[in-house]
Amino acid sequence: MRLLVVEDDLEIQDFLRRGLTEAGYEVDAAADAASGENLALEGIHDALIIDLGLPDRDGLELIARCRAQGSQAPVLILSARRSVDERVRGLEQGGDDYLTKPFALAELLARLRNLLRRSSPAQQESARLRVADLELDLVRREAHRGKRELQLTSQEFALLEYLCRNAGRVVTRTMILDHVWRMRFDPATNVVDVHIYRLRSKVDHEAKQPLIQTIRGVGYVLKTS
Repeated sequence: MRLLVVEDDLEIQDFLRRGLTEAGYEVDAAADAASGENLALEGIHDALIIDLGLPDRDGLELIARCRAQGSQAPVLILSARRSVDERVRGLEQGGDDYLTKPFALAELLARLRNLLRRSSPAQQESARLRVADLELDLVRREAHRGKRELQLTSQEFALLEYLCRNAGRVVTRTMILDHVWRMRFDPATNVVDVHIYRLRSKVDHEAKQPLIQTIRGVGYVLKTS
């Protein structure tokens, strides 16, 4: 799943980006309301995390503008404003949840999962990926092959999610490094091959129909035949 973080404190922004990425999410970030609005209106994010104290515009105005232009992604507000009146105002003006600073990453992740679970039925359906008997629940970060739950690391889950989103299409090592690890291609690295090997041992273990296939000299593809 893809998240947008709008936070002008670059230390907090970096903390959130690293924590959310390690939890298996794709993360875009902006440091001001104008950039955040442009990204939010692309409509590609499953949830928004918005600070209220932005340098160019109040975060509540950003939320209102996004809502007025059709954005329906759930919004988790971050703010140092702790009064009950401020929290109520934030929720009444388009926020779906409110978390005061300082905060614990574990609580933010729990609130985020709750927001994603409470999304509309259509969004809940889009939060699941299926290829043959493989199913990914992007909110709970769970994967099943038939009735068997797959015990995946956060990076393995992110890699499998990327393969599922591109099912039937060959993805190169460069593409995987860019989308899963946010790395530029290093010809010497074998991080993709190692993770594919581990992932294949879990996804295709004792399965009648292997799903993860190697296209020699090109990359990998997730397909049913």
